[in-house]
Amino acid sequence: MSDKDSKENEKVHTDFKERMTYGEYLHLDELLSAQKRLSSHHDEMLFIIIHQVSELWMKLILHELTESIHAIQKGELASAFKMLARVSNIQVQIIHAWDVLSTLTPAEYIEFRDKLGQASGFQSYQYRMVEFALGYKTPHVLKIYQKSPDLHEELTRAYESPGIYDAAIQKLAEAGLDISSDVLHRDYTKLYEKDPTVEKAWMIVYKDVNQYWDLYQLAEKLVDIEDRLQQWRFRHMKTVERIIGHKTGTGGSSGVGYLKKVLDHRFFPELWDVRTSL
Repeated sequence: MSDKDSKENEKVHTDFKERMTYGEYLHLDELLSAQKRLSSHHDEMLFIIIHQVSELWMKLILHELTESIHAIQKGELASAFKMLARVSNIQVQIIHAWDVLSTLTPAEYIEFRDKLGQASGFQSYQYRMVEFALGYKTPHVLKIYQKSPDLHEELTRAYESPGIYDAAIQKLAEAGLDISSDVLHRDYTKLYEKDPTVEKAWMIVYKDVNQYWDLYQLAEKLVDIEDRLQQWRFRHMKTVERIIGHKTGTGGSSGVGYLKKVLDHRFFPELWDVRTSL
């Protein structure tokens, strides 16, 4: 070891009797002890960690989406763009997680699948909140969370709140573009349905990018997010098909059939239709 290396090592903090450590800051004792296998099968650890990591990424997506909605509502679009760009990059990480889970073979999964009981990713409340933030509202899913009153209340608040597309459409109106009052004052608990006035407004934005640059940027950020969410859904569907075929899901859903169906849903329909109309 050179004298330079020796001097560098002397600068490294090694006494943490009265100081916070890296592990304490991140609560690693709790985090790394949360992987409780219900079987003795080696590959159950993979299954648990992939889903836990995805939930952590979804927590950050929700953190960014929620604040970006507030930023859009306040007219702070530059801040919203940064958050939405971050969401898109997080989505890439979650999409690639399916590649890791795909290393689990049908023969391996069947060794511990029965230990899951009726527990299923279909019950992920954070995923439901992401859907709510993007405007996809389905009332029947709230029943899943009645076991926990606090969680059910939190989900209900998210369910009744405007989604990010509602905030974007409000910005169209504030820019002087003609938006139907039925859309501007719609019931946020209902699934959004495309509207001709919204499509016409986006058409104006896309035909005059220079005048409506911020709205154009917002539209493209939303398209990025929907595009990657659909990529995530597709990889989810193909991974499930690869591992369990067309079996019913542990949560009672039709499995691959259900996942194929949701691929047809569009969160921001006018932003896709305008591409054909331009």
